[in-house]
Amino acid sequence: MQASEVPRAIAAARSTASSLGMTVDDVIVLHDSNKLTLRLLPCDVLARVAPVADQVAQFEIELAQRLAESESPVAALEPRVEPRVYERDGFVVTLWTYYEPATPREVSPADYANALGRLHAGMRKLDVPTPHFMDRVEQAQRLVASRDRTPALADADRELLGDTLRSLRRVIAERGAAEQLLHGEPHPGNVLTTKNGLLFIDLETCCRGPVEFDLAHAPEDVSEHYPGVDQGLLRECRILVLAMIATWRWDRDDQLPNGRRLGTEWLSQIRAELDREGLDIHG
Repeated sequence: MQASEVPRAIAAARSTASSLGMTVDDVIVLHDSNKLTLRLLPCDVLARVAPVADQVAQFEIELAQRLAESESPVAALEPRVEPRVYERDGFVVTLWTYYEPATPREVSPADYANALGRLHAGMRKLDVPTPHFMDRVEQAQRLVASRDRTPALADADRELLGDTLRSLRRVIAERGAAEQLLHGEPHPGNVLTTKNGLLFIDLETCCRGPVEFDLAHAPEDVSEHYPGVDQGLLRECRILVLAMIATWRWDRDDQLPNGRRLGTEWLSQIRAELDREGLDIHG
C-alpha cells in the first residue's frame, strides 16, 4: 500500500472496529503489501484493509465461510461481528480471528503437505467462479511486454522472462493435467502456525489449475509428502512461478521491501533452473 495511504487505512480499520463496539487502543501493522494487515488491541482482532478499487474482499469472505463449513484448514472470520465487507473512507475492511503464533513455529514438510492436501480436498467440493492460473501468467506477460510499466528491466532479462512465461505456458497446457480450485499462493507467508494446527490465509489469489501449481509455491520438500504429484509438471510450475514473481518485482509500482534485489536474485535462479532442467525456452 502507498505509504501516504497507510495512516488513513489504519484510521479506517480503527473506526470500523470501534463502530462495532470493539475497543481499539493500539494498532500493530503485521504486513504491508497490496493490502494492510493489522492487529487491533485490546479487542484482539485481525483487520485487513485495501483500497476500494483494488480488492476482492467479498469473494474472499464467502470462500472462507464455505471452506470453514467443510473444516478446511483456513483462518476464520471474526465471530463477534457480522461476516461482511465494511467500507469506510475509500477502503474496504474485513475482520478476522487473530491467532497467537504457536511455538515452535517451524513447520514440518509432512504437516505442510497434509494441511495443503486437506485444503485442496475442501476446495474440490466447491464450484465457484475463479480465474484460471493461466490468466495470471498472461498478466505477467503483459507486464514484461510493457516497457512503460517495467522501465528498469534490462533487455536481456525482459527477453528471458518473456520467453520463459510463453514457453512454459505452452508446455504446461499441453500436458492436459487435471485441474481444480487452488489457493493460488500457498507459500509459507500465507500459512499460520497455530495451536489448532496449520491454517491458510489470503484466499484472494484463488484460481483453477493443477495442484502442482500450488505446490510450486511451497518449500521443495513439501511435495515429497503430497500424494500423486507429477514431478515433471511440478518442476515446470516452479520455474513458471519464479518467472511470475520475478516479473512482479520489476513493476514500477511494486512496493515489496527489497523487491528489486529479490527480482535480480530470482532472474539468476531462473537461468540456473533452466540450465539444470535442460529446458529450451526459445523454441
